[in-house]
Amino acid sequence: MTRRRRRLFLIGSSLGVLALGVFLILFALKDSIVFFNSPTDVIEKDLKAGTRIRLGGLVAPGTVTRQNLDSRFDLTDGKNVIRVSYRGILPDLFREGQGVVAEGVIQSKESFVADVVLAKHDENYMPKEVADALKKQGHWKDDYSRKPDPTKDKTK
Repeated sequence: MTRRRRRLFLIGSSLGVLALGVFLILFALKDSIVFFNSPTDVIEKDLKAGTRIRLGGLVAPGTVTRQNLDSRFDLTDGKNVIRVSYRGILPDLFREGQGVVAEGVIQSKESFVADVVLAKHDENYMPKEVADALKKQGHWKDDYSRKPDPTKDKTK
């Protein structure tokens, strides 16, 4: 084998091993790559109890109950609902009808125990994934995509 053929063989086999490694990593992480799962995703995937995920959706109106640091609320994507339990201080922007992402463990198809709850930071901001999920479920409102008018001063 000539020096040139040996070098080409070494480069080709290195690229093949690298491609196989990338494929195996992506295959192993296929369920973890998404930013969050909606309640419908959780029910359709039939995830086992004890599985750690991020669950995203809208807080269903009239479902928030608080007792000291314990909170319970329903998270919905308009099609399905999952009951979320959380122990801790909820974000200041947390409220009914608000988009949130909760990170925690699935107890069953209908219940989820969160250890982190994140609320969107601005009434005008909506993550692309949340907007796409709302559009897919038919709950998208044109108000969501409207930008605030910079000529209007909110301090007046």
